[in-house]
Amino acid sequence: MQGIIQLLPDAIANQIAAGEVVQRPASALKELLENSVDAGASHIKVIIKEAGKSLLQVIDNGCGMSETDARMSLERHATSKIRKAEDLFALTTMGFRGEAIASIAAVSQMEIKTRLPDQELGTAIEVAASEIKSQQPVSCAQGTSITVRNLFYNVPARRNFLKSNGVETRHLVDEFQRVALAHPDIEFSFYQNDLETYQLPAGKLSQRIIGLFGQNYKEQLASCSESTETLTIKGYIGKPEFAKKKRGEQFIFVNKRFIKSSYLHHAILTAYQGLLKPDTHPFYVLFLTLDPARIDVNVHPTKTEIKFDDERTVYGIVLAAIRQALGTHNFGPAIDFEQNVNFGQLHPMQVDAGSARDKDYGRLANLDKDPNLKHWQTLYPSNETQQDINFTPESPATVTLESTLNAGETMAEPPAGIKFQVHNTYILAQVKSGLLLINQEAAHERILFERYEQIWHTGSTQTQQLLFPINIELNPADFSLVTEMQEELGMLGFALETLGQQSVVINGAPLTVTAGTEQEVFEGLIEQFKINKSALTISIQENLCRSLARRSCIKAGQALQNEEINALIDELFACKTPKFAPDGRATYALLDLNQLKNFF
Repeated sequence: MQGIIQLLPDAIANQIAAGEVVQRPASALKELLENSVDAGASHIKVIIKEAGKSLLQVIDNGCGMSETDARMSLERHATSKIRKAEDLFALTTMGFRGEAIASIAAVSQMEIKTRLPDQELGTAIEVAASEIKSQQPVSCAQGTSITVRNLFYNVPARRNFLKSNGVETRHLVDEFQRVALAHPDIEFSFYQNDLETYQLPAGKLSQRIIGLFGQNYKEQLASCSESTETLTIKGYIGKPEFAKKKRGEQFIFVNKRFIKSSYLHHAILTAYQGLLKPDTHPFYVLFLTLDPARIDVNVHPTKTEIKFDDERTVYGIVLAAIRQALGTHNFGPAIDFEQNVNFGQLHPMQVDAGSARDKDYGRLANLDKDPNLKHWQTLYPSNETQQDINFTPESPATVTLESTLNAGETMAEPPAGIKFQVHNTYILAQVKSGLLLINQEAAHERILFERYEQIWHTGSTQTQQLLFPINIELNPADFSLVTEMQEELGMLGFALETLGQQSVVINGAPLTVTAGTEQEVFEGLIEQFKINKSALTISIQENLCRSLARRSCIKAGQALQNEEINALIDELFACKTPKFAPDGRATYALLDLNQLKNFF
């Protein structure tokens, strides 16, 4: 019987390995950048075109390779960093994955040019799908230049799974930022479609952070440093008031290797406890240095997850270091000397301009200790006792509040003052069946969401031209996102113009955006879009409509005139889905007369 088990050809084996190592252009960039760092380069240049799909080039001035080494680098499991098994537990280099270059070459058209410092000529090798097309001497600069063209050209199924150019570019920028942060002593440059995106001279870590994320980070950086026999921590943390809704600007490096650790992230958030607004994340760049023998980097194929031999100790040291840094820079919570500590405190709603999440407005303390206080619980009926309003509009544009609450009945206009705000957050309105309570923020968000969807579908864009255009500086990832969605943003009313490499000029904004808040709303829209994109599977259209509604709606704590209250109620009940905000939060609740009676 003929044998059925056979050895795979090298080309197929390399393609299989590429499936693990090269998942997208950013994966290839990470491997090439780390090899350049390990080669001792003092300057590294990155060039990409079409999000790395058509061109990805990394040029360094490192030690270079000989003719033999250049050829060997294309063989599977070839490496300059591992000689014996014990070396795996004493790694101080980055790109030690021997099959990286071979795997990239298996799914692309690759060219390698490299020269040793003491040689007059270098070597040029052309490879396509693991097949070496040519190898010849060439005049080139010292170091190595690796050019990857047409990634996944021979694996169409893999190429079809790549995302849009904007998404893939953001992944490329993320990988570049991580390597550039880890090595501020190396000069980096990044070119995208022939435009210079980053030019980062060698310098201090603080200078590198500002070079990557913008000048406004000067105000929020606080140094963090701690040294023990087990572990050394150095880096910067952000001031609590600069925390953002989106988690993404958190960087932990262990022995200069970027890692993802929810365990250490929890330690950092614990240190910030009581200082952050709800659902926000602080900025931090932290470098942990410890004996390589005390960690295992081979937990995950991408090497972004590691194991510590004593996780609890590392957790405790990180927690203490962050708390010490916060205390040193006076970021701790202030003591309220006006508070009477003998009484339970009513915790007010914490309001954030970018968040419309309902919070428990009043929470009574010490109910278990004082039986008399338990009677207050009857003032707060459970959600189960609240009745929904039956709403079946025949013509949304003409439905009124009273016709909605009392189908088939008509009612005279309520006397003046019957509708009013409570703490500038909720609206109370008397209706025939009882008392209506409206969350003004959630209600207005629902109104705007449906209005933006209608504008999108009908093409009836309404733009208010600005007398003085607003120039906004964006980071490269956000600039790429805005450029990609410029047409869609225009459909909602934003008249935008790109200026330079990272600047956007707002010439006009939607009519629903309050004058003077155009920049705040636009920046909030981009941030909310990214938050939704990471948490929800929805179309760009729905995401933009949700994001703009969330960031431009009336906020809790905003006082309204009687005319505004009446208009908000009428518009809410003219919506197709008045009961819920776009994210599912209730917009109103009804207390009927029986419930009110039971209170007494």
